Amino acid sequence: MSRKTTAPEGRMSLRDHLVELRSRVVKAAVGILVGGIIGWVVSGRVMDLLFAPILKVAADRHQEIAPNFAGVATPFDMKIRVAIFLGILVSSPWWIYQLWAFVTPGLTRRERGYSIGFVSAAVPLFVAGAALAWWVIPNAVALLTLATPTGAVNLIDAQSYLTFVMQIMLAFGATFLLPLFMVGLTMANLVSGRTWLTGWRWAVIIAFVFAAIATPTPDVVTMFAVALPILVLYFGAVGVCLLHDRRRAKKLAAAESAAGVEAG
Repeated sequence: MSRKTTAPEGRMSLRDHLVELRSRVVKAAVGILVGGIIGWVVSGRVMDLLFAPILKVAADRHQEIAPNFAGVATPFDMKIRVAIFLGILVSSPWWIYQLWAFVTPGLTRRERGYSIGFVSAAVPLFVAGAALAWWVIPNAVALLTLATPTGAVNLIDAQSYLTFVMQIMLAFGATFLLPLFMVGLTMANLVSGRTWLTGWRWAVIIAFVFAAIATPTPDVVTMFAVALPILVLYFGAVGVCLLHDRRRAKKLAAAESAAGVEAG
């Protein structure tokens, strides 16, 4: 006779979490696939835009610097990759919501209404991070090709270059989303606002290390231009988390007071 184990009321069992995770992953993947189909239509123009920094450097320096497709199928392969990249960007409202819904399954109905505000804030933040990366990339290309000798031909592998560009843009976009997930974890009562505040020194160090790695240009201005928006978002998220904790503490105190009155 089999015994069925159930989780305590109001909590999800491990199996339920795994089923929920699979469902969210599948839904997110379908959204990215649909976005990728849309991305395929415009991938040609986007590839021209992504290669623009290389061509600009070549024109400014009057050097032979150009993208090089090493194989017959390489352009087709890169078009698929760009389409998937665009699919991730286009479908970001959908898969970001799926992540949010999985991280915060135990919220009340009122708090679930914040999901709309979460997605509304997440999408422009993700796009802003990708845009900041796009601002950094031309400087990176100019610096990394600076050592090309006069009269030499610099054929840049197209596949490696596009992978480099897309990884940077996705990394910046994901970094700009971290504060929202901080707020989500606090609203789910998994991490307190004071815990986030305690780690502010590590947050500053990590932000500047990330900025130093992501901006190969040696100037301090560019590094600060990348690190400061990340820190502003971090401390803004900490403020929201602390405010949420204070409101929650007041509600708990009021509930305990009311329970004490009824017991008396």
